[in-house]
Amino acid sequence: MPPPPSDQDEEMEDAAVPRSDIPYDLLPTEAQAENLSSLNAPTMDDLPSGRFTWAIENFSRLAKKVYSEDFYVGGYKWRILIFPKGNNVDHLSMYLDVSDSMMLPSGWSRFAQFSLSIVNQFQNQYSIRKESQHHFNARESDWGFTNFMPLAELNDSARGYVVNDTCIVEADVAVRKVVDYWSHDSKKETGHVGLKNQGATCYMNSLLQTLYHIPYFRKAVYHMPTTENDMPSASIPLALQSLFYKMQHSDTNVATKELTKSFGWDTYDSFLQHDVQELNRVLCEKLEDKMKGTVVEGTIQQLFAGHHMNYIECINVDYKSTRKESFYDLQLDVKGCRNVYDSFDKYVEVEQLEGDNKYHAEQYGLQDARKGVLFIDFPPVLQLQLKRFEYDFMRDTMVKINDYYEFPLQLDLDRDNGKYLSPEADRSIRNLYTLHSVLVHSGGVHGGHYYAYIRPTLSNQWFKFDDERVTREDAKRALEEQYGGEEELPHTNPGFNNSPFKFTKYSNAYMLVYIRDSDKDNVICDVDENDVAQHLRARLKKEQEEKEKKRKQKAEAHLYTIIKVARDEDMFKQIGKDIFFDLVDHDKVWSIRIKKQVPFILFKEKVAKEFNIPVSCQRFWLWAKRQNHTYRPNRPVTPQEETQSVGELREISNKANNAELKLFLEPEIKQDFGFVPPPVKTNEDLLLFFKVYDPSHELMWYVGNLYVKSSARPLDIVSRLNQMAGFAIDEEIELFEEIKFEPHLMCEPVDRNITFHDSQLEDGDIICYQKGPKAGSSEEFRYPNVPSFLKYVHNRQVVRFRLLEKPKEDEFSLELSKLHTYDDVVTKVAQHLGLGDPSKIRLTSHNCYFQQPKPQPIKYQGVEHLSDMLIHLNQTSDILYYEILDMPLPELQCLKTLKIAFHFANKDEVVISTIRLRKQSTVEDALNDIKSKVDLSLPDAQLRLLGVFYHKIYKIFPLSEKIENIDDQYWTLRAEEVPEEERNLEQHDRLIHVYHFMKDAAQNIQQIQNFGDPFLFVIHEGETLADVKLRIQKKLQVPDAEFSKWKFAFVLLGCPEYLQDSDIVCARFQRRNVYGPWEQYLGLEHLDSAPKRSHAVNQVSEVNNDYFSILQNRRTFEKPVYLTVWAFYYGLFRLRPLETVNYTNVIKFAVLTDSALDFHLSLHLKIYCFSDFNLRRFTCFYVRVEYTDARTLVSLASLAFTNSLPWPQYFKLLVAPPQLAPSLFIEGFENPICLTPKSKEKKQDNKTGFHSQIYSPSSVLSVTV
Repeated sequence: MPPPPSDQDEEMEDAAVPRSDIPYDLLPTEAQAENLSSLNAPTMDDLPSGRFTWAIENFSRLAKKVYSEDFYVGGYKWRILIFPKGNNVDHLSMYLDVSDSMMLPSGWSRFAQFSLSIVNQFQNQYSIRKESQHHFNARESDWGFTNFMPLAELNDSARGYVVNDTCIVEADVAVRKVVDYWSHDSKKETGHVGLKNQGATCYMNSLLQTLYHIPYFRKAVYHMPTTENDMPSASIPLALQSLFYKMQHSDTNVATKELTKSFGWDTYDSFLQHDVQELNRVLCEKLEDKMKGTVVEGTIQQLFAGHHMNYIECINVDYKSTRKESFYDLQLDVKGCRNVYDSFDKYVEVEQLEGDNKYHAEQYGLQDARKGVLFIDFPPVLQLQLKRFEYDFMRDTMVKINDYYEFPLQLDLDRDNGKYLSPEADRSIRNLYTLHSVLVHSGGVHGGHYYAYIRPTLSNQWFKFDDERVTREDAKRALEEQYGGEEELPHTNPGFNNSPFKFTKYSNAYMLVYIRDSDKDNVICDVDENDVAQHLRARLKKEQEEKEKKRKQKAEAHLYTIIKVARDEDMFKQIGKDIFFDLVDHDKVWSIRIKKQVPFILFKEKVAKEFNIPVSCQRFWLWAKRQNHTYRPNRPVTPQEETQSVGELREISNKANNAELKLFLEPEIKQDFGFVPPPVKTNEDLLLFFKVYDPSHELMWYVGNLYVKSSARPLDIVSRLNQMAGFAIDEEIELFEEIKFEPHLMCEPVDRNITFHDSQLEDGDIICYQKGPKAGSSEEFRYPNVPSFLKYVHNRQVVRFRLLEKPKEDEFSLELSKLHTYDDVVTKVAQHLGLGDPSKIRLTSHNCYFQQPKPQPIKYQGVEHLSDMLIHLNQTSDILYYEILDMPLPELQCLKTLKIAFHFANKDEVVISTIRLRKQSTVEDALNDIKSKVDLSLPDAQLRLLGVFYHKIYKIFPLSEKIENIDDQYWTLRAEEVPEEERNLEQHDRLIHVYHFMKDAAQNIQQIQNFGDPFLFVIHEGETLADVKLRIQKKLQVPDAEFSKWKFAFVLLGCPEYLQDSDIVCARFQRRNVYGPWEQYLGLEHLDSAPKRSHAVNQVSEVNNDYFSILQNRRTFEKPVYLTVWAFYYGLFRLRPLETVNYTNVIKFAVLTDSALDFHLSLHLKIYCFSDFNLRRFTCFYVRVEYTDARTLVSLASLAFTNSLPWPQYFKLLVAPPQLAPSLFIEGFENPICLTPKSKEKKQDNKTGFHSQIYSPSSVLSVTV
């Protein structure tokens, strides 16, 4: 489904739009135009097409807008509309228009692919042409480009677009037929059924159709053990079995809601396009896990799993490193490749590791080597993912690769003597494959549509599975037309410019499925009823019967109505228990479904049988919704109305055209041994309903109804009311009228001495009464009267309290009032906990969307009422989180707590200091506090505070900076003594950053990893590297044997430039780096073999974990493999804000190594967009990261936000271990973000045989920025 338009995106700023008075930012974009048409886009065979040339004279004197003369293409009348001075922009605006749109019949539409051109009259190749496609209709009868070309460029006569005040415009138009999508019977025409689209699930439908038409896979799914007690919405195997069985036997389209529910998706997820490859992997992994220990164990591997070998082979020494890995699909490059064979050639291409990129071989050191991949074996079913989407660094945006790319009907992977195969491969297996499925994406990078071409039996007949629609197609449609590239249309009107009309083909293949010929008989096997479990067949048969029953009811719904009859008995049961306001819950009363044509008298006979009340003794009242939103009996059904049908009566009573007729049956009157008809009701008679309240027990109940005279007074019926309530006959009572309860309660006293008419009482009104106060009684009640009790009921709220450290567990519940103040709530909580000081209670509200605590607690008296604490984005919760502080909250809010690691100057030791100062304190105050807690090398030693993240120093805090602005959750705060040398810098001395690093040769990319403690170092003018090395060795106290192995490099933005002993170091640091000194430093390259620092109190990482273990309780996620990254800004490569969210096969993530300039995807890391969502004002992406090598860890960057929108409140990511933590920056925030996982475990990867880091849920944290 297409996203909102963007006028910030360069790719879209000249997009095709209709000429309209609608604001520009609300108009459809070109990408949307593609999507609007994809549903009905037929083939391009023999399309009516033509070219129209319009020479516009006296161009400078044209009016604001001008139409061309009409021209015909495809039997339709067209014309060009131009705005010579721009359509409210400084560009020429030009559109294609249906000239006779006002004369066409209602409901007309036509689809056209077109281009508009401004001809360069000097040099034809400089003509400007833009193309689009659109489904023209009465609402959008014109479509084109508001920003076609700048007016300044157009009107410059030297450029050749306007010559002798003449401008030449051309339009190439190709008309397509509009197909009636919904009248097609897929089952009847093809023998197959489609899948319903839930909103944006076309990508899933195409994948499911492909898997279903692999019979061996379908058979394995059927044989997975499920029971009759399983629920499809909670079991992926059962949901998939049910779906496949329906696809096999249904005559109509099949819904996929049960399957998506089994994925854990809600309705919103179904309106988001996820990544097909990710969905395929997740689904197969789930099934693979469920198949373990069953008769079908290993089926997924047998069908889809192949193996390849990564190798690094030294050239000059006898050393070779290999690693076997499995794959379920292969990602093939499209860009730069003409066909699948080119992609495989590129896949196994040998890389040379030489120069600075030499391979470090065990025992041999750095060596020239070759690195590559060869295949050990291919699977029976080969899935090829074509890389149609990639990040364009020059344009700074995601782009779709629509390049021409061929794929053969038969794929021979043994070609050229098996050049793709490793020496270990079994050459006796013939790797000849036949194409089974082609999954297609139609559209652009910001939106589109998915469908599939499949040959279920590998015959010559292809079928197109496009959501609900299945059609027969020929091979050309499935293959050649999905190659992408450009297509050229012939033109029938030769004009000034004879260049052919070309357009980009936005529909092209993105996934291919091949089946090996030698396994064809096993994979394309028979699947019959015996493969389906009996309980599944019985369940689906029952579902089909119920579905047929509902279908019939739905088809006949217009013939029926539902009558709901409320009686006094219902009110006795409900009032005071289920409800307190109004009279009855109509969903809990007797109801009947009855044909509208049934006479009302026959309905009364059914009531007589149901309740044993004679027809003559029944009187029904119609209910009415009043203006104050209450629902009361309004008037009796008249004798004339009783002669009508129930349908006619429903129309009379229900102006909202509701399918229900709601009635109140007056209580029957018994006399002697039978019933008597109800008395005739006059205009003087009022039917009132009565409730009684007991303040001593805080109970309310219904006591019945009475007819009263409007001229009578309440005083006249007091004895009767006492009798109904069981009071003494002479009991003094107080009466109140229940008027309304939404949005605010209104309950007012009723004067017993004035008439019902003067009190403005009418039929259906409710009077609540209670005993009057006793004279001289000292008894007090919480809610002494009816209004106070109803106000309490209206505002009462049972709140579940959870300890912040245990955010998933309810600790206790309290009944509170929504009107309770902040102090009232914390007092109640303190009383329950037995805490003497309520101010030590701190509360945190609940995030209804993420089902976890909000990141920020509620400030002391920061909200007025309990209701404010429970509201989150218009959602109301009943959960609050609490924590018990060690000091009153008002005092704590005035303080700032920081944990600072102090590094001693004269010993290798770190002391962790926790300081708590007033927020207005400065860094100098914090350092003075630390001075009082540690032993300094000199009494007058100066201290400084550093911000360290990922083994780099990012900031030296000024002494005057307020500590209120410092957050130790972003980085490690390090205090240290300032060396004497730095305190007395000479004029030409430079203070530089020095960091330890090592290169990861296995990745074969310019990737360096920092480690150890960074430090600042003084270099002098003219000092050589040899001199600097001596001083650094002395400072670090490194033995000569080890120090001789170290390399020194000037590192700029992650790229090391190695130095020689004779190099002048200061000369390298003359350049000023605007991105920060942390990316311009002296690098010390060596292995991380040094022992870790001893910590006097605790490890720094442990301190971080200590803090994050608290933070984690605010934001926890159950599946640590998912992460969210909001936005990224860094250095030269800025990910510019995009207004358009990429919903289609998005991998909008720059893979950043620690340098942030190396954007290479490692072979050992795969990133898939799993889902995204919009939450009010901002957008986020859920991404799955798959690690197949523990040494590979990168940071990711997603879309930024529109310039007009505020920055998001939350920033969430999967936390890296401290030695590999990525550096990540957010524009608008000075501090980098530093996170450390709380826990992790190691696990053997069965696929690779290597150990990799597996992160437990407790390591997934979120940070407020």
